[in-house]
Amino acid sequence: MKRVVVIGSGGAGKSTFSRKLGEATGLEVIHLDGIYWRPNWEKTPKDEWERTVRELIKKDAWIMDGNFGGTRAIRVRAADTVILLDVPRRICLYRVLKRSIIFRGRSRPDMAAGCNEKVDLEFLAWVWNYPRSGRKRALDEMKQFPEKRFVILRSGREAAEFIRNAAAKSNGSQT
Repeated sequence: MKRVVVIGSGGAGKSTFSRKLGEATGLEVIHLDGIYWRPNWEKTPKDEWERTVRELIKKDAWIMDGNFGGTRAIRVRAADTVILLDVPRRICLYRVLKRSIIFRGRSRPDMAAGCNEKVDLEFLAWVWNYPRSGRKRALDEMKQFPEKRFVILRSGREAAEFIRNAAAKSNGSQT
């Protein structure tokens, strides 16, 4: 496991999971939100973003967290492992609201500078609808890549076990 894509709903724990997996394996963690967003939540233009992602995937080893459906296929083609954090929406919504309080008026560590934490109805609707739309789209896309290792983690316990197993394997050798 050298190139890992981590996807899931907002609030699923992608950044935290990726950070812990990176610590356990020694793999570089790339938080795509921190690269994509510019101050004041300005989006990177589509062509520039695609070039950036194509450069990032050239690295030998990495963990990339973030959905960004427009470039997901590029990342998945380069990856050996895709992890979907399939956490219940009530937990995702709770975490989104919790972090909006914790990081109120400032940026999260995995977010671009100048993107102060915010929660709006559009984002909450995206989280609420993720199981029916985003999750379905991700599962459908993964059918195009049957050669990839695709892991679905549905709880904190499963995520912690995956990280423990990855740490044990990486202590022996990078596989």
